[in-house]
Amino acid sequence: MKILRKSIALAAAILVTLTGYPVRAEENRVQFPPDLGALVHYTTVRRGDVTEHIMTTPDALEAVRKGQPIPDGTHFVLVDYRDSKVYRYFVMQKGKDWGKDYDEDRRTDDWQFQWFWADKSVNMDENTARCQSCHSSRSDSSFLYTFDALGAFDGKVFE
Repeated sequence: MKILRKSIALAAAILVTLTGYPVRAEENRVQFPPDLGALVHYTTVRRGDVTEHIMTTPDALEAVRKGQPIPDGTHFVLVDYRDSKVYRYFVMQKGKDWGKDYDEDRRTDDWQFQWFWADKSVNMDENTARCQSCHSSRSDSSFLYTFDALGAFDGKVFE
């Protein structure tokens, strides 16, 4: 039943996108990291003309290395570059009991998601429910697509 609800939520998000009705980000607790320079760039993903640098806190790296849960307060930031310029940021942030802000079938543990423009203002044109829906498929890896790269990081950016 849980998989069916997630599939329905994803289908609804796609339908809204295809029909042209506005899809808006919802307000949540995610804050842009106060010091982007303190995050560790551990992997890069290239998708055609888009380059994505993915970064997180040193504490998250250490927790994964030790087989411990990623701590509350952790930020993961995907920096979306186009034409060698920052186009936007995707931020995942974990907070104590943040999952309770959502119905159980929509939770991704205590992670919340937000898109930001290059100027670090919230990008209200993005559908963050879609982010939750997609990341929910990664429950076996702390809801991260780059969990393996995170665990394998040895100081050299994984590409």
